[in-house]
Amino acid sequence: MNFNSLEFLIFLPVVLAVFWLLPHKFRWAWLLAASYYFYMSWNAWLIFLILGTTLCSYGAAIAIDRTKNVKIKKLLLALTIIVCLGTLVFFKYFNFLLKSAIDFLNLFSMNIQSVSLDIILPVGISFYTFQTLSYVIDVYRGKFAPEYHFGYYALFVSYFPQLVAGPIERPDKLLPQLRKEQFISSDDFAAGLRILLTGFFRKCVVADVCGLYVNSVFADIGAANSLAVAIAGALFLVQIYCDFAGYSEIATGAARMMGVRLTTNFDRPFLSVSVTEFFRRWHITLSKWFADYLYIPLGGSRKGKARKILNNFIVFGLCGLWHGANWTYFFWGIAMAVFISAENLFGKPLKEFLKRRGADIESPPIRLARQMLLFVALVPTALLFRSASLAEYGRLFIKLFSDFGFGADYFTAAFSALDMSPVGAAELLCALVCMAMVYNFGEFGKDGREELFPLSEQTAYSRGIFAQRYSVYVYIVLAIGACWLYLLSLGGVSEFTYFQF
Repeated sequence: MNFNSLEFLIFLPVVLAVFWLLPHKFRWAWLLAASYYFYMSWNAWLIFLILGTTLCSYGAAIAIDRTKNVKIKKLLLALTIIVCLGTLVFFKYFNFLLKSAIDFLNLFSMNIQSVSLDIILPVGISFYTFQTLSYVIDVYRGKFAPEYHFGYYALFVSYFPQLVAGPIERPDKLLPQLRKEQFISSDDFAAGLRILLTGFFRKCVVADVCGLYVNSVFADIGAANSLAVAIAGALFLVQIYCDFAGYSEIATGAARMMGVRLTTNFDRPFLSVSVTEFFRRWHITLSKWFADYLYIPLGGSRKGKARKILNNFIVFGLCGLWHGANWTYFFWGIAMAVFISAENLFGKPLKEFLKRRGADIESPPIRLARQMLLFVALVPTALLFRSASLAEYGRLFIKLFSDFGFGADYFTAAFSALDMSPVGAAELLCALVCMAMVYNFGEFGKDGREELFPLSEQTAYSRGIFAQRYSVYVYIVLAIGACWLYLLSLGGVSEFTYFQF
């Protein structure tokens, strides 16, 4: 059941209606049943996997809290991590590791035939595994007491708005909200609906339109020239952002209509001027998870520059593999580590050099130039992320930096490879302009306030009556755009990209 499916548009109102009609003491059971139904809509048998992970982490956290023996605590934590990560590795990486091992041995003329198991990749396994691990680790660290009510804990693991693609929630934020008695609020409901509409807009109007042209280039790389490949890389950056940010906003909006505030997952990443800043704004909950549970335990930046660089390579290499069982993801992570390490080594000296020369690097024109330069620098890495194999990326990379040209024929060939007609180009331009409008209004900032579509009292006192009236037109445009493209896509709904992770 995709968020952008007819089934979900029926499912969500039913869940909301029953949720608000039920007394508080029964709501957790209804939400848990709805969440399990939502998850089983992909594959009913996979419910046993998420139940197993839930039971394992639930029991482990209670056992860790109750025992006073430090060695037993460590043993229980280690066993839980092994079981949870072992399950993730088996379902997501077994065939990849097996194939990689066979390919390596065949380098020595061993001539081993490639084999693989028919393993289904459970939807959302990377997300709920990390969420349960954070719970057990934080209980071990003594940050909070374990949740003894199994129903509430099971709901924390499987809460349907963020189950299959995040945000990766921390227990000390989500569990109290699930336990708290919620009272229906017109402000919360309206804010949630606006956020949800924004998510549908990003997904249906922008991401799916960009995806059409990106897919055309990847379907026939031989027909593409450098311009087509560059445009495809740039459009894929926009596509993956709008696809995932759109999902996060739909999840946030659905939860908000039930009085739950999920963690902000994106904070306008394309306004970044460095890769370091980019990852503070992009998939924030995953970046913070790796920082808290891997980067800092490895020593973070406390043990010198060399160790900091090594830690960055470890974290981003694993972060890349977290996205999928493919060497392209691993080397994408390594590329990000190279960027960040270069910034760590040369960023400060370069800033001091420019400052001595009288350059104001924070002035609006220079900051805009830095933002554009970063976007251009990320295009080759976006192509790597999108590629099915390193060989495919090699072909794209060669095309990007060699197949140049000028004149009408060159541009015609590029747009032909993109399968972009004049009407299609106009539609894309419209979608990007609308996205820029939404982007300029702001997203849901780090402090949790709605910078985009503020509540009535915030608008009236902070933004003025004009902003309040203008926002109404934005709502209408977003609603029409989302519905229009949604109806067009009924014949073939495009899944959210991060569902595969």
